[in-house]
Amino acid sequence: MIFAAMAVSPAAAQDSAKYSTEALEQGIAEHAVSRLAVMVPMRDGVRLSTNIFTPRNARGPLPTILWKTPYNEHKLRGSTLRYAYEAVKRGYVFIVQNERGRYFSEGQYEILGLPQTDGYDTLSWIAQQNWSNGKVGTLGCSSSAEWQLALAGMNHPAHAAMVPMSAGAGIGKVGRFQEQGNWYTGGVPRNLFFVWLYGVDNPLRAQLPHDLDEKTRARVAQYNDLNASKPKVDWNRQIKHLPVDRMLSSLGEPPATFEQFIHRTPADRGWWQGGLYHEDMGWGVPALWFNTWYDVSIGPNLELFNHARKVGNTAEVRDNQYTIIAPVVHCAYQRLGPDTVVGERPMGDTSFDVDGAVFGWFDRWLKGNTEAFPASTPKVRYYAMGENKWKASASWPPASVKMQRLYLRSDGRANSLWGNGRLDAAAPGKEPVDRFRYDPLNPVPTVGGGDCCNGGIVVPGAFDQRSVEARDDVLVYTSEPLEKAMEVSGFIDTVLKVSSSARDTDFAVKIVDVAPDGTAWIIGDTILRARYRDGFDKPVMMAPDKVYTLKPTPIATSITFGVGHRIRVEVTSSNFPKFVRNLNTGGPNESESKGQVADNVIHHDQENLSYIDLPVVP
Repeated sequence: MIFAAMAVSPAAAQDSAKYSTEALEQGIAEHAVSRLAVMVPMRDGVRLSTNIFTPRNARGPLPTILWKTPYNEHKLRGSTLRYAYEAVKRGYVFIVQNERGRYFSEGQYEILGLPQTDGYDTLSWIAQQNWSNGKVGTLGCSSSAEWQLALAGMNHPAHAAMVPMSAGAGIGKVGRFQEQGNWYTGGVPRNLFFVWLYGVDNPLRAQLPHDLDEKTRARVAQYNDLNASKPKVDWNRQIKHLPVDRMLSSLGEPPATFEQFIHRTPADRGWWQGGLYHEDMGWGVPALWFNTWYDVSIGPNLELFNHARKVGNTAEVRDNQYTIIAPVVHCAYQRLGPDTVVGERPMGDTSFDVDGAVFGWFDRWLKGNTEAFPASTPKVRYYAMGENKWKASASWPPASVKMQRLYLRSDGRANSLWGNGRLDAAAPGKEPVDRFRYDPLNPVPTVGGGDCCNGGIVVPGAFDQRSVEARDDVLVYTSEPLEKAMEVSGFIDTVLKVSSSARDTDFAVKIVDVAPDGTAWIIGDTILRARYRDGFDKPVMMAPDKVYTLKPTPIATSITFGVGHRIRVEVTSSNFPKFVRNLNTGGPNESESKGQVADNVIHHDQENLSYIDLPVVP
């Protein structure tokens, strides 16, 4: 995973020594009895390799924290090692289990590891052990969080609480978002999963003999990791490969998950057959959600948080959904602290007691200590960027927000930073359109924003956008300097009136905070493939020069635009390599090798209004 560079404070340096790998491994040896590579049976006979760390000299029965992963964590490392140590020190059994098809677990790999069967069966197995008090909490970030979501829909009696951190790739369709586990935004595939699957999917993997006894298997696991070492790839070069559907096979990879998914549309029923959580599944578990503003899927994450508060199986479940939203990138919660820098932007003192919140939550639900996480805790704690301050609210967005509309306007030349595009609270009258030419072989480059896990092709975080805004194929609309600060917290909606010479093309939108010195910090972005303007289940091509209404999925954020700052919107037709390029043919984009240039138009007059709606906190 790619994390933005952050300054290290003296306190953080002390924590680094306290939580060094050597110190944590010594702590585990002192505080825990370890059973390694225990093979836990699933209903179909497949066994999952499971490491169990039990507090030394503890008197049972004990609560359990389960960390399930597709990654190589039989030898504990990183945050898993730290949480294992903190858990056993606090009297929890800590379990790390590999998903099926990964490392020492048997079976065939599938993204999210069959949470509704394997996850359910693992909870049942834990609850039946003589050391278990029958209460299990699930914990993890990214892949170790995403599988938890579909499991929560099962309402297993032992699943007492959960802490999903940066869990968006486990969300299929919920509310206004239909991203199918981050495979898409607005029907446009994201390149990150292509890189990620190369590293994770391994259909030619080696496996141990089925009949090895536990002692021998544990010994083998100490000396080996069954971790495939694939050839290194220059992803900045490979990500340009056309056609897209041969991006991995051109590297010599055998057909696997990528080939199963790449030709699916956002409405393909195959997305409902795997481990994704969908909005019709219900919700049965109290949850403490951790999210970040520069994550790959902050919008779906917050939409699901709101959904769980509405559809929880009981009043207790509905009333016990809490979220914490930090100003960092994917899974970078341990980097919160003084003098935080995200990308290139200073964020101030972002300090937050993450571990205190996590274990207070588990103490509440797994040990029955109601004082550890009191009911008076705010439902939402979020960091307002720009103002650089933690805030609290009873809901997301805050109930006090008022929508403020700003219209895209120009004198017909919004192209680039030096054009005459502007954002205005006053609606336009008769105004000329803005035109730009989109060439898929010369796409607008991605600079920062929300992303992760992509082999270095995009570095996420807050970066200056002026190098992008210098291009003539980027329309730039900027407000006048603000006379007073404006907090925008919630979902930002965009409506575009567009036309094109192409049968299909994309329209990408970006929200930017322009400082008085001109620095243009990216806040968030979205995109929509025009063929999906009437719904993902109703793709329709465009007719030349006909005007259409596009409503991209919302941008979720909290940003305080300071006095003298300006609000900026960028509109173009590509954001590469974050998103796959539309080749503009109207054909099966992922299997095509040749594209065509599109002449695209943004309309903004009294008959065709283009605008953004900002959720402003009074």
